[in-house]
Amino acid sequence: MVSNISIMNKILIAFFVLTILSSCSNEEKSNNYEVSETQPVTNEVKLASDISWEMLNPARGKKSPLAGTIWGDRKGAEPTGFLVKFIDGFSSPPHIHNVSYRGIVIKGLVHNDDSSAQEMWMPKGSYWTQPKGQQHITAAKGEENIAYIEIENSPYLVKPVSEAFESNEKPINVDITNLVWLSEQNISNIKGAAKISYLWGKPTKDSLYGTFLKLPQGFNGTIYSEGSIFRGVVIDQELEYQIPNDSIQYQLKPGSSFTSKGIAGHVINSSTESLIYIRTNGNYKVFSKKSSKVNLK
Repeated sequence: MVSNISIMNKILIAFFVLTILSSCSNEEKSNNYEVSETQPVTNEVKLASDISWEMLNPARGKKSPLAGTIWGDRKGAEPTGFLVKFIDGFSSPPHIHNVSYRGIVIKGLVHNDDSSAQEMWMPKGSYWTQPKGQQHITAAKGEENIAYIEIENSPYLVKPVSEAFESNEKPINVDITNLVWLSEQNISNIKGAAKISYLWGKPTKDSLYGTFLKLPQGFNGTIYSEGSIFRGVVIDQELEYQIPNDSIQYQLKPGSSFTSKGIAGHVINSSTESLIYIRTNGNYKVFSKKSSKVNLK
């Protein structure tokens, strides 16, 4: 059963990438703008050390994982991104959620599947989705276990299996080793040794989509973005980040994030190979060298 699911996920990913390549080609024809030093700066940074933690499921008391909101409000009625911290050996009882979510492993190992499934431990950088209404368990093992969770509507609630319902969505579990990576030989929005893996959505104008951006060791360059929504979350390793026209060098550890609205530049240095999750509704381009102007066509 697990083997068949894994094969199906790989087929879906391959089909998804082919679709992405086609849509990127069409999108590039319509994107032609410049980022300049006179562009209004909308960049913001949130450090992992500034995140406040609370119980994810207070009904479980001390057995509850901890949750720390990065953006949005998981108790409100809006899209939200937050971190979840599990103790070593954590395993939840079977349960459901009222909303679907996406998950990315930042530290440790995470298993997420229905209660009868064989354990599939996903290491950092792995990606999964959990459809609303479907019963499942979540488990974790490792000295430190942290995952990034993202929802499109709130509140995020934990409910008993007795309230399960069918959503017609299918869960996905993708180990980082099964991701498909695209380089400058495949797509034109990369200049240098960076790589992109498309996770969800379709990169068409004004449509939300999510990607991984892998930066090589020694990267010194800029991410240029145009989306009215642009959020980057550091998944693996530490980055040095600078807001344009700001002399402060921010040290972004895993769980830290940076955002912007509209046309913006994000200056980044990385001494080691690093991984960033990017959520946006516009095109973005990655250059290995700093530049004050760029044409994103």
